[in-house]
Amino acid sequence: MLTIQNLTKTYKGGKMAVDDLNLHVEAGDIYGFIGHNGAGKTTTIKCIVGIHDFEKGEVLVDNISVKENPLGCKEILAYIPDNPDLYEYLTGIQYLNFIADIFHIGKKEREERIAKEADDFELTSALGDLISSYSHGMKQKLAIIGALIHRPKLMVLDEPFVGLDPKATLVLKNKMHRMCEEGSAIFFSTHVLDVAERLCNKVAIIKQGRLIASGATADLTKGDSLESVFMEVVTDAASN
Repeated sequence: MLTIQNLTKTYKGGKMAVDDLNLHVEAGDIYGFIGHNGAGKTTTIKCIVGIHDFEKGEVLVDNISVKENPLGCKEILAYIPDNPDLYEYLTGIQYLNFIADIFHIGKKEREERIAKEADDFELTSALGDLISSYSHGMKQKLAIIGALIHRPKLMVLDEPFVGLDPKATLVLKNKMHRMCEEGSAIFFSTHVLDVAERLCNKVAIIKQGRLIASGATADLTKGDSLESVFMEVVTDAASN
């Protein structure tokens, strides 16, 4: 569902943010992407979703090239940044209808999906309010609903649980599981290693733009905690 081949991204001034990264996310995967601040997680994610260009490598979404057909990729993926930048002069329902228009979702279908998702995230009563009046958590919920209504094959999230209340966090986790059971895939960054350990069937660890460990969560941890494994491989990478 997502293939990253030799991805390399260098910023102006020569700073290499992502260095020859290779990853493969299959349909049904909930894939955690972990690393310290500045490790290259957000840069990688922005390359995947077409926000950043990159000078070397390839990113394929369901075998479609992000470089050659960015629109085709965006039609089948959804992206939720760590700090959703929404149109604050719109109401919640106006924003969701705008998203539904972009993805050509019919009136009946969108109404049913919006009603279901808004009810699940307890946002129904606020949909008529301006987004500028929303708290951070409410904006995060609205962004998630907007990402879900076109039923993406791949969902890419950057720190998705930041700002969500415990109930909304549980709702999102359940929806992630359901999406993957239906053949989609999830790729998300997080600093919360116990969440990644419990939620993800696969994880990748990145340090200074380079992949230092990846694979099935159970194979990497081997009965130990993901936190311990993370500290061990990061320390080993620093000493080599």
